[in-house]
Amino acid sequence: MNYFGVIFILTGLFSLSAGIFDWDWYMTHRKARLFVKIFTRNGARVFYGLLGAGLIVLGVLVFEGRVGSF
Repeated sequence: MNYFGVIFILTGLFSLSAGIFDWDWYMTHRKARLFVKIFTRNGARVFYGLLGAGLIVLGVLVFEGRVGSF
């Protein structure tokens, strides 16, 4: 069993949740402010939602062993 897949899934769920629920503390963090400045607040929410979905897919593939091990 590859635990990196679980880490990717949890990280993806966190990012997806931040995008869906529009957590103010997340969007005003110094690292997220760059994306808010580039894409606006709603664009950053979409970005983090898509990033989270991608990480979840990657995590499932790693967990199942379909993608190379880390």
